[in-house]
Amino acid sequence: MTLHIETPLIESRALSLKTGRDILLKLESLQPSGSFKLRGVGFACEEHKRNGARRFVTASGGNAGYAVAYAGRELGIPVTVVVPQTTSERAKSLIRAEEAEVVVHGAAFIESNEYARSILTDNDAWLHAFDDPLLWAGHATMIEEIARQTERPDLIVCSVGGGGLLAGVIEGLRRVGWSDTPVLTVETEGADSYNQALKAGTPVTIAGINSVATSLGASKVAERVVALAKEHPIRNCLVTDAEAIQGSVMLLEEHRVLTEPACGASVAALSRIPEYFPHAQRIVVIACGGVGTTSQQLLEWSDFYPLDGDLFAARHSAESNSLDSLKS
Repeated sequence: MTLHIETPLIESRALSLKTGRDILLKLESLQPSGSFKLRGVGFACEEHKRNGARRFVTASGGNAGYAVAYAGRELGIPVTVVVPQTTSERAKSLIRAEEAEVVVHGAAFIESNEYARSILTDNDAWLHAFDDPLLWAGHATMIEEIARQTERPDLIVCSVGGGGLLAGVIEGLRRVGWSDTPVLTVETEGADSYNQALKAGTPVTIAGINSVATSLGASKVAERVVALAKEHPIRNCLVTDAEAIQGSVMLLEEHRVLTEPACGASVAALSRIPEYFPHAQRIVVIACGGVGTTSQQLLEWSDFYPLDGDLFAARHSAESNSLDSLKS
């Protein structure tokens, strides 16, 4: 018995028609905590409980904090979540609803994180939001499920914040014998810590986060995912906030699934497949979920960050023009 559930893998007829490819969605938004985070967090919390932990402590005002709070309540272990002052009232309310203690400290995550580490006692277990092999092991189970649900895909698409999901995806691909299946990772332009790390060849701290996709807003990625880019076929792409928002709007309209723009970014990245993996036909998108966005907020963002035309039509038009110019 695990804290996470096995999620459906569904065909997206709408996205398949728009892209001319076979698009499958792994609906991690259906996890009890609303995102994939519960896989790794649940696995880690169960391990820490077996080792005698009397309290779980984490720093996160988002999906990781909510997942730890959920896991703690399910396992009967008290939880303390330290959040920065910028954390929304909605996020704090969701975490408190899982009977966790919420401590507000610091203007930014780095200060919250330092404080959370400072209050640890010998009886506490520390839960990192993304940089922990226990988390990666838990996240890997989604690939094992995919292997049971369908034949081998040509490509996996997933969003990258700090890198926990990506590390889990690669571990999962290795577990099921799909080690050479490529991965297209996705960030928004204002939260591109992985993009900058890949350019530098090592994790770097970016100056700030300037994106509505705040769940992608790790200022520095895990060292492991930079190393993985040298071991596994990974390509990274950037999308705009407007494109990420439109990706989430498409999931809401076509599949009745509400997600954060951090998830919508992966849907938007399907428009880049001809550029990065032109021969990929059967594609699995990790719909990672997220509880930080309401339907009203998503629609307001859609109005505030309008796209000039259809996301996929605009890309296909640009690609066709580029091909025509090469032929002439």
